Amino acid sequence: MEFPTDEVVIGCDAFRIYRSGKMDRLHRPARVPAGHDPATGVASKDVVLDAGTGLSVRLFLPTRGAHGGSPGKLPVLVFFHGGAFLIESAVSPLYHGYVASLAAAAGVLAVSVEYRLAPEHPVPAAYDDAWTALQWAASARDEWIAEHGDAARLFLAGDSAGGNMVHNVLVKLASCSDSDPSAPRIEGAILLHPWFGGNTLVEGEDATRAKEMAAIWEFACPGAAGGADDPRMNPMAPGAPALESLRCERILVCAGEKDWAAARDRAYYAAVADSAWPGRTAWLESEGEGHVFFLENPECAKARELMDRVVTFVHES
Repeated sequence: MEFPTDEVVIGCDAFRIYRSGKMDRLHRPARVPAGHDPATGVASKDVVLDAGTGLSVRLFLPTRGAHGGSPGKLPVLVFFHGGAFLIESAVSPLYHGYVASLAAAAGVLAVSVEYRLAPEHPVPAAYDDAWTALQWAASARDEWIAEHGDAARLFLAGDSAGGNMVHNVLVKLASCSDSDPSAPRIEGAILLHPWFGGNTLVEGEDATRAKEMAAIWEFACPGAAGGADDPRMNPMAPGAPALESLRCERILVCAGEKDWAAARDRAYYAAVADSAWPGRTAWLESEGEGHVFFLENPECAKARELMDRVVTFVHES
């Protein structure tokens, strides 16, 4: 049976994927210019890391002392935005606003990564860009990081697909030797509603939504081995890298109670906590909330609670 090439196989508010392999982005966000953010007092600037690939970052520098911390240098937090590896941007109103608020509240110098998107640049391009951006931030070659940042206090954070990227950067770090200069020490990792999947349902997972998300993953990563059981999407799949080898000192996993990703997030957190990983694990579930609710409604009580938990996590000793 032949299907019309324009048949929509996956459709949502943000994009449509067709059987032919074409994708339409239905909402192209505006680009917020870098500069002074009046809402937070945070300054930002853009830096191109690789003119050939287009990889760039937006740095966010908070007003010194606004977070109530020490007058010394600021922790450096590398942030990966969400969007199913297909949409969104570090410089969109949504993510510029969120990361500026995060930098102000937590008193961190944030490095938000403008990585390459699928399908024009299939996964693993996003993972490669995340790794390059982390190495650049850790090198403190940029004058803002050299003057204001403490590259010995590195954090990773990301939401949805960005949370998945955080995990996969930790996996790549684990494959590096202790003496490898390209493997910086990560103090903490913050996974905000991370996107994970798998071919076998976990407790509480919706079958229809899991199948849809698996199809989106395979569209973004056509080389995925085993579909949603590719270890990059399913950290608990047979043959996936051992969770006890994750290279950071502590991990915070956050989920929304009514999020389609919540069941997988709970399973991931439990697997890390039950493994032989020597670090400290923390969990926050936002009651009654859906996927990345804090982006669309950052002033609601649950979003403020989540931000407070992130701030506490960053400044725990």
